[in-house]
Amino acid sequence: MNVLGIETSCDETGVALYSTERGLLADALHSQVDLHAVYGGVVPEIASRDHIRRLLPLIRQVLAQAGVARPDAIAYTAGPGLVGALMVGSGMANGLGLAWNCPVIPVHHMEGHLLAPMLEENSPEFPFLALLVSGGHTMLIGVRGLGEYDLLGTTLDDAVGEAFDKSAKLLGLGYPGGPALAALAESGNDAAFALPRPMLNRPGFDFSFSGLKTAVMLVVREAIANGSLDARRVDIAASFQRAAVDTLVGRTLQAARKEHFERVVIAGGVGANKLLRKDMAERFAGEVYYPRMAYCTDNGAMIAVAGALRLADAKGAGEIRARARWALDSLSRPGTGAT
Repeated sequence: MNVLGIETSCDETGVALYSTERGLLADALHSQVDLHAVYGGVVPEIASRDHIRRLLPLIRQVLAQAGVARPDAIAYTAGPGLVGALMVGSGMANGLGLAWNCPVIPVHHMEGHLLAPMLEENSPEFPFLALLVSGGHTMLIGVRGLGEYDLLGTTLDDAVGEAFDKSAKLLGLGYPGGPALAALAESGNDAAFALPRPMLNRPGFDFSFSGLKTAVMLVVREAIANGSLDARRVDIAASFQRAAVDTLVGRTLQAARKEHFERVVIAGGVGANKLLRKDMAERFAGEVYYPRMAYCTDNGAMIAVAGALRLADAKGAGEIRARARWALDSLSRPGTGAT
């Protein structure tokens, strides 16, 4: 079966076509970074309007690229995310489902990220420990099977992606800040500043990044006061990145040891961070899996593959679903009606 995937949860319009027999057939992505850069962050109304403008042309492009007239099913991101943006994708999926007389599959955005490594030839087998690190989420999930998710740890305040972006803003870097900070950090001394590794010595597997962000703010203020920010910016970026990665890897290793996981999946936008990938591969004794860089950020391919794996949850077109909040561990196995 050919499953069309539609992703419109935030500021990227993603479309892909996935075959249950042949794998990924085609995909396309439009980023709204330039639209939001002037505001220093995502403006929901602008995001929704741009999804409306871009979505149908991308669908046509993907189907033409794959040489397919119409899909057998349509998967779309139903949440969590910006409600207006989600409604664009949901409305399009359900409208096309009615027109093409094919079922639709509501997909959880974070489950899409979690399953993105299934797009690769070397894909993980269940069970595994998933570190989901995106702009708004930092979670450790025990994955026993599809829809069998145990939330082991989450962030108590800022997600790591937010900490990257906010620290980048403190350093005067452009939007989006996270990738800019990571690029700058590559040439810095990551031991130049003694920044905290929050929560590593506390019980459980939760995260906290607000203290690390505050420590960066204090270092930046001191550098501004003594006129050394330009000279120290690269070292501050490197020291922050090292502290954030040490925290992520340390918590993941603790959870893997205690919960007896031999496989780790790292997914989400921050999963593209080179230092995170390098450190996890070096420090974890088991197998580590990632989606390719292009599928770390929001994309239609991860929604298409998640939809293909959840064909048992397909519904008749007509019900527009958009959830700003949706707990990943509220999902269950496909076909149980608990999506």
